[in-house]
Amino acid sequence: MWNRRKTVIIAGCSRFGASLAGEVSEHGNNVIVVEKDGGAFRKLPANFSGFQIVGNVLDPDVLEEAGIWKASVVVAATNDDNVNCMLAQMARRIYDVEEVFVRLNDTDKEHLIGGLNIRAIYPARLSVEKFWELSSTVL
Repeated sequence: MWNRRKTVIIAGCSRFGASLAGEVSEHGNNVIVVEKDGGAFRKLPANFSGFQIVGNVLDPDVLEEAGIWKASVVVAATNDDNVNCMLAQMARRIYDVEEVFVRLNDTDKEHLIGGLNIRAIYPARLSVEKFWELSSTVL
């Protein structure tokens, strides 16, 4: 993964965001999870050793409380593609974050991050690819 300790901000504590937070913190990175619903933090796994901030990920005050100025990586993983795209754009354009990842359910929103060196993760596309990988001997 990464060879030196990084500060990673994960926006959204869905199953994906929570699982990712556990894995990334377990690899020795500083992880901050920002979520508007404080109850969602219950999804964080036992191996999570980072910080939790309740707030709107599009609020600059919340992002600065999370330490976005020193973040090496931002992962926009809320359940709202529009919020994810906006946060990804803010992280790249305003805060000049080195690595930005965005989870998108709607592939038609890809144009919103085009040309910004933002890496997109598409759960549906990954699921189809995994299906074909697993079913290659059957179909």
